[in-house]
Amino acid sequence: MIISPSVARLLLFMRPMRRVSLAQQLVLLAVLPATVATLGAITVLTRQHLANVTDLLRANAQTVALQVATVAQAPLSHMDRRALLRTAQSGLSQPHVQQVQIWSDEGEIVANAETIDRRREEGLQMVVPIVSDDGRHNGSVMVEIGLDDVLRARKSVWLNVLAVLGASVVGVGLAGWWAARRISAPIRMLGEAVDRLGAGEEARVGVEGTTEVRRLQRGFNHAATALAESRRLLESRIADATAELGSKNRQLEVASQAKTRLLAAASHDLRQPLHALTLFSDGLSNGETDPVRLQRIALIRECVDSLDRLFSELLNLSQLDAGVLQPQWADFPLDQVFDEISRNFRPVAEQQELRLVVRKTELWVRCDYVMLSRILNNLVSNALRHTAEGGVLVGARRRGKGVRIDVWDTGVGIAPQHQARVFEEFFQIEPHVATAGMKREARGMGLGLATVQRLANLLNTRVELSSRLHKGTGVRFLVRSAAPAPARLAPLPPPPAAENAGRLDGVRILVIDDERTILEGLQVVLSSWGADVIAAQSRAEALALADGWAQPPDAVVSDLLLRGGDNGIDVIAALERHPNGIGVGTARLLVTGETKPERLREVASAGIAVLYKPVSPRVLRQAILAQLAAVDTVLTSRS
Repeated sequence: MIISPSVARLLLFMRPMRRVSLAQQLVLLAVLPATVATLGAITVLTRQHLANVTDLLRANAQTVALQVATVAQAPLSHMDRRALLRTAQSGLSQPHVQQVQIWSDEGEIVANAETIDRRREEGLQMVVPIVSDDGRHNGSVMVEIGLDDVLRARKSVWLNVLAVLGASVVGVGLAGWWAARRISAPIRMLGEAVDRLGAGEEARVGVEGTTEVRRLQRGFNHAATALAESRRLLESRIADATAELGSKNRQLEVASQAKTRLLAAASHDLRQPLHALTLFSDGLSNGETDPVRLQRIALIRECVDSLDRLFSELLNLSQLDAGVLQPQWADFPLDQVFDEISRNFRPVAEQQELRLVVRKTELWVRCDYVMLSRILNNLVSNALRHTAEGGVLVGARRRGKGVRIDVWDTGVGIAPQHQARVFEEFFQIEPHVATAGMKREARGMGLGLATVQRLANLLNTRVELSSRLHKGTGVRFLVRSAAPAPARLAPLPPPPAAENAGRLDGVRILVIDDERTILEGLQVVLSSWGADVIAAQSRAEALALADGWAQPPDAVVSDLLLRGGDNGIDVIAALERHPNGIGVGTARLLVTGETKPERLREVASAGIAVLYKPVSPRVLRQAILAQLAAVDTVLTSRS
């Protein structure tokens, strides 16, 4: 659309008017037309007045010129210059005359008379011919009239114009302001009421002013009343919904706390006999040669391992809830983690007649080694558990500044409606979705993938899943890449000891546990490794033993929770304070089946090595040997 220049100028003029109030606009609308009309009328009248004054002066000049021409007719015919000069001077006596000249027929100035204060080129000149009686042209008379009166009249007129204009503008402005106030005040009150209404306050306005304004005010009052009623109804409903939501949240919180307490109590109470079962099953195998009994012992161990895996899932989740796990960032080659995954799961895959392919890679990553290893262990274990034929592939590739790790399987897959929930705690897909005849391990508790997601959050990454039912599943996540440093050793845990390596011959170990069966199991296992075992069920028994021993034990292995509300941390502290108790030369180790988050934080802050039940004899032996080696290192550094 093309806009004309005049319309464009009008729009530019109207733009600043948007910031002017209604009252000011009304006053401007009243003053501007009145000012323009007054100026127009005064201008026309002034011009007419000045034109009349000028015409009067011109007529006066012509009259004076005719008089001088009549008197100068005879002297000019005789060329009497003195008489002509007197005649010219006589013309100066007339009002406003500044100069009189008499010219001959040839244009010669024969007489010239002018006033002393004459201003040149500022007067009005009138020329009249001198005609003799016979009609012959003898010369001319020029009379110059001063315009001082015209100038004074002009100044006077403009002063009057300004006075009249000012008075009219003031009058019109006052009238316009009164009218604007009468119109804009109710509108301004309506605007303020709307602001209060928007702020949630009650708002009503008085009904006054013109008919249109009163109608607007009444409509506003009706709308404000209806809105206030709707607000009160909405606030009531919100309050009811909030109270109901709060009640449900409290119920959920109570249920969640009850679930946590139940799981923690059940986990702790069940771990105790399971721990004892683990110890006794290992003790049964010592020196046993009967193949039938060894097979039965192996079946017992399989059942124990299955239970151990279930409790480990609970423990991992409890550690995450307690916040005791924090990433320990380090740079290491990804192949070291992949090699560990291959060693751990290749026998499992071969037992299920599956292929496990872990592709070699030269990539380095910056991550927490233990957390990354746990994520991949859970993912590969879950993939093998849900795969009937084919296998599992683990690989990595560079993606920008990161490294993407993929775990693919050819398993049963996950239906689309379940894919968003597989990372939830305790969520499991029903068994009927598995392929018929698929060999599977015992079902878990649905915490493996939940633990994976929680660990990924600690590593500032996110696990993504894609799956097709009966086709397989792919899980991927991104970790930070690192520059290769072949000369630098990765922070790997020490390699596991051989099954029969690292005996405890001659090592004096104090074992504290309130469960008699666990004490007996520990005595059987530790004694089979050559250790000298001292057993106590409480703080009092441990301190009584300290009173009589010739030298403190080399190691103390204590349960965390003891009878009477006592705990292993306090018992170890009491032994440290005992005059004949333990010192820096005694290794300390806690064993617990506790999974409560607050208890796990307490254990983490104690600074004592801890194992979580059920503990296999091999892990227990490695932990005792590691703590003894750490004590020897401390003593050597002090000496």
